[in-house]
Amino acid sequence: MGRSPLWIAIHDSLAGEIARGHYLPGDRLPTEAQLAERFGVNRHTVRRALAGLAEAGTVFARRGAGVFVRHRPTPYLIGQRVRFHQNLLAAGRIPEKRIVLLETRSADQDERLALQLDQGAQVQVYEGISLSDGAPIAMFRSVFPASRFPRMLEELQSSRSVTAAFAAHGVTDYTRASTEITAKAASPTRAVHLQMSPGDPILRTVGINVDGDAIPVEYGTSWFAGDRVALTLEADT
Repeated sequence: MGRSPLWIAIHDSLAGEIARGHYLPGDRLPTEAQLAERFGVNRHTVRRALAGLAEAGTVFARRGAGVFVRHRPTPYLIGQRVRFHQNLLAAGRIPEKRIVLLETRSADQDERLALQLDQGAQVQVYEGISLSDGAPIAMFRSVFPASRFPRMLEELQSSRSVTAAFAAHGVTDYTRASTEITAKAASPTRAVHLQMSPGDPILRTVGINVDGDAIPVEYGTSWFAGDRVALTLEADT
């Protein structure tokens, strides 16, 4: 049998290192020049090996930034009850949330309409980053009526759980009344938080959660990294 082309050997070597966790989802691989020096080949051979990895869905290139290990898309269910931690645990992933902002302010027009609030009403705002196995998959903003949930921010600071914060205010269950999904391009700010390039695809979801009496309790917006989640809508939504 003839010897395999060098690019296949390099491809297999890098694929094995990625599989063993030497490079994690979102990590940037060494540059073409560094890989060429390491394997003792020209950059064209390295480029062919990287192209093979990209064709297999193992890596992807960002213009001007390099070649990165692709994230495994996280299954994410959007149904009557949307629970971040439950969704990720069910998918075998480790959930984590990082707080970016906690504040009380006046509601804007969209928030007043969604939460059925009067002019001048105050809201509690919770913004942060959702992570799956340590990789950022979404940015989110949750808005709550301040008059009904006066301790919401301190509860969120402590637990980072909307469900627990609701329970502390006597709301033991809540359901999704509506969800809107729109394809967008990542803004420069969101791209930084999600470790993406500006203009990369994101999926924006806008939802309203209600309590057992169908009264709105949360107006939420999430921006999901398009290549890191697989959104699934339940049939009854």
